[in-house]
Parts: sequence; structure tokens; C-alpha cells
Amino acid sequence: MSDPLLLRYLQPLLAGRRSECLSLIRSAVGDGRPAAEVIRHVVWPAMKHVESMYRDDRLNQAMENMASRINRTIAHQLQEHLQINPRRDKRMLVISSRNHREEISAEIMADLFEADGWDAFFICGGVPHDEIVTLLGELRPQITLIFGAEPEDVPHTRRLVEHIRDIGVCPQMNIVVTGGVFNRADGLWQEVGADIFAAEPDDVIQLANELRPREPNAPKHMGIVKKRRRKRKNALAATA
Repeated sequence: MSDPLLLRYLQPLLAGRRSECLSLIRSAVGDGRPAAEVIRHVVWPAMKHVESMYRDDRLNQAMENMASRINRTIAHQLQEHLQINPRRDKRMLVISSRNHREEISAEIMADLFEADGWDAFFICGGVPHDEIVTLLGELRPQITLIFGAEPEDVPHTRRLVEHIRDIGVCPQMNIVVTGGVFNRADGLWQEVGADIFAAEPDDVIQLANELRPREPNAPKHMGIVKKRRRKRKNALAATA
């Protein structure tokens, strides 16, 4: 946490002082700091810090919820100040888990991709698989980004990826995962059948821009890692 603004932001954030948090961020943007930089170096690490404290029982649910809602409000306000790059003529669908923290992070990822020139479409968790497949058929995105999952949600994510591949919709589309338990359990992204994984926003965007279309008959990662299922189960248990 080397960014001075992050250190100043965390204290009122963890105390739930909305007006002070908003004032700090508005002043930073008003003084010329780019909104994307504030998101990457202040809001994003602050969200990770809140999640870490909550998982370690150093922050109760009420305070975690309050801090998360402040981050959501600020992220929405910063979106209006993002500098937009020329359009890349590429589309992506961002799907979040049902966890409210990861929903906020997934929406921020969509904002950052929009600023990078992508057409980004965002849906929250809980949408039926058939409706997701129908949406993919309509959008024809180059990438589907699945953001986050709790350990108990991993089978649902795996079934979604399998359903997309079994139906054969957008066969050249890459499926990228990031966030949640995927950032904590090494190699889990392969077990759910994704094409690629990156942990941080900048890495996700860079990899997305470098990805080539998926080979329609590319082997599923599931077949590669089934023998390691027991090891992965232990990793999931450790993160729960």
C-alpha cells in the first residue's frame, strides 16, 4: 500500500465515513489525477483489503457491507471521468458471481474495458445458463470474462463453461476467469475449463488484447487436470 491516497482513503472507508471518502476521491480527480489510475491504485486495492480483512474476521459483516457500498458509489462516479481509447471493434461479456463484492469488481472491470475501447456487456450472477448462451449468440463476443466465485460456486462456474462449449456457441470465443477463489487456488481456472486466467485488472486487459481467437476444436482443460481433483479440493477447503 505505497500510494499515499490509498492510505488516506482506507481509514474513513473502514469507518464508513462516506462523505470523507467521496471528498478525497473528488479532490484527487479535480487535481488532475486520472480516474483510471485512481481505480487501479486506490479503489481496487481498497476493495481487496476490505475482502481480506473480512475473510480474516478482522471486519464484521456490517462494516464490510458499508465499505463495499462506498467503493461501489465511488467507482460509479469515477466511471464518468475515464478517458476512452479509440474503439477496438471487440466485444466482451462480463459475468460476475453473486457475491456483492465481486459484483462491484466485475462492473469495474467492464468499465475499464470500455475505457480501453471494448464494447463491454455486464450481467450479475444468477442468470440461467440457457439465457447466457442465448445472449452470447446475439452478442458474438471475442471474450467472456467470468469474475469471481466462492468455493461453493465453483461447480456452477464449471457447468456454465461446459454448457457454453457443449452447445458450441461462439466456438472461437475465449473464456477468461479472474477474481474470487480463482485468485487463491492455483490452477483452478484450468479445472473449470477456462482458456486463460489473470489476477489483476491490468493483466486481464493486456491478455485480452493479446489473445488470438480460440481454436474451435481446442481440448478442454478439464481433461488435463481431472487427475489433480483431490489436490484442488484441498485448496478449495483452505480458502473457504
